[in-house]
Amino acid sequence: MTTSEIGLREKILRTAKSLFIQQGYHGLAMRQISEAVGVSKAALYYHFKDKEELFLAILNIYLNEIECAINEIQSKPVSSSEHIRMFVEYILSQPAEQRAVIRLGSQEMAQLSASSRKTFGKIYREKFIGKLIAIFQAGIERGEFKSLNAEIATWALLGIMYPYFYPTHTGDKPVPANVIDEIVTIYLKGIEK
Repeated sequence: MTTSEIGLREKILRTAKSLFIQQGYHGLAMRQISEAVGVSKAALYYHFKDKEELFLAILNIYLNEIECAINEIQSKPVSSSEHIRMFVEYILSQPAEQRAVIRLGSQEMAQLSASSRKTFGKIYREKFIGKLIAIFQAGIERGEFKSLNAEIATWALLGIMYPYFYPTHTGDKPVPANVIDEIVTIYLKGIEK
């Protein structure tokens, strides 16, 4: 791909991400994306064979970013509680549109083909959920956390964070630090020994 093709692909991904967040998967047509980007539908289809492929590309880019962040967090020689705090800060310090990709992925999965859902589910677990479960499991094994089901603990954390995956809570700003601290404190008080 040429530099201009790469630039166009990135513009398509940025624009489509905003449109998917605003309108959802079902409510958005490729024609609307091509118009918003300012390219023909043919140019759009040159980069992405269909809406599903474009949607999955957006989700996979975000999962790759989350995986890198969690790997970096896990490499720090701190407690599991601190790893959780760092993860929550990483996610909630992002602009609202970026955080909304997590919500978009969970809410819109039913719109995709069964094979895409299965493939994405595997990647989602490998790059995101499984890594969080590992943080909890390490905390349990070190006696830092109560003996809980690490997967349930992971989903409970995401459940507490979920309202902040909507841009309406903070506009496009990151969640304020004092709110992040309260979320983490409330959550950790429930799982720490």
